[in-house]
Amino acid sequence: MRSQNTLKKFFYRTFLGVNILFALALVFSYLSVHINPDTIALPALFGLGYPYLLLVNIIIAIIWAIALKWEALISVIVIAGGFTHFSNYIKIQKPSGDKTGTFQVQSYNVRLFNYFESRKSGISEKRILELLKNQKADVICLQEVYIIGDPGFKELQIKSALGGKYYSHFKVIGTGKNSYYGIATLSRFPITGRGDIVHSKSSSLSIYSDILVGEDTIRVFNNHLQSFRLHRMERNFLNEIVETSDDKETLNEIASISSSLRKGFVKRASQAQAVKARIDKSPYPVIVAGDFNDTPVSYSYRKIRKGLNDAFVTSGYGAGFTYRGNYPPNRIDYILYDDAIECRQFDILKVKYSDHYPIVAYFRKKN
Repeated sequence: MRSQNTLKKFFYRTFLGVNILFALALVFSYLSVHINPDTIALPALFGLGYPYLLLVNIIIAIIWAIALKWEALISVIVIAGGFTHFSNYIKIQKPSGDKTGTFQVQSYNVRLFNYFESRKSGISEKRILELLKNQKADVICLQEVYIIGDPGFKELQIKSALGGKYYSHFKVIGTGKNSYYGIATLSRFPITGRGDIVHSKSSSLSIYSDILVGEDTIRVFNNHLQSFRLHRMERNFLNEIVETSDDKETLNEIASISSSLRKGFVKRASQAQAVKARIDKSPYPVIVAGDFNDTPVSYSYRKIRKGLNDAFVTSGYGAGFTYRGNYPPNRIDYILYDDAIECRQFDILKVKYSDHYPIVAYFRKKN
């Protein structure tokens, strides 16, 4: 009997310790929206894992509740304290669906049009452009556009593939002798002004386009912020775990990944500040779209969103995950807008043509 009691106490204390650890990790994730990663980067890492830390805390709370233990309150209180973050990921109430008089804005990271993935994925540039053509969005914001050959000619080709009835704003940088990488905004409405935001020492790009919708001008920002660039390191790290027990090499790999993560957080924070500064100077109502490469529980997202509405939060439904690549699914693609506009519906198109899903918002100007 005594040994059973001892074993019960051991499991109780162990589980309680695990509970406290994950509850504190969730609290730490909340700090990521307030602390610039350039000051302290660790909270940003916890913010990246927020949905999974939340899930663990929910499971732990349920286990305590089934056992009729007051300890369930530990995770419940912590979860309740960050409920606004939860609503940035999950929307339970369906929107009205009334799209009368709206114009459609779409954002999509096309993963270089699958140029390096087409054999494996079976999805070609042609199929991606056919998808976009069939969607018939009024404004399309593309990230990770890949071009071989003359960029001007490719721009005309893409517009032709979409039906030819688009104005365009492309921004590309050279990546080789005859290849280019960039972002593009296409609009059925006239583009009356163009500009770009230079992110120094980075291939990340941001552009803005002044689009005449009826009699009103709206400035649309299209962004692709700093990625972690972990693909090669990720493979090396997994190989280290599977194929070797060399602790020194594994630790070196972890250190390398940690360094890359920190650089990504810091660069994105700086880029977010630059984008926000330009948003604040806009003479027109704004829509801010793109791949932020960061979650809603992050400094970068909070910085850019301040004073703006999130189309998913106001008009979406279900889980907001937009990324489906090699890393755990998360929400990193956004369409934000200011109070002069209203969003009637937000959709995530669950098509597996890229490692991102296309996202679509339906807007109209407020009366």
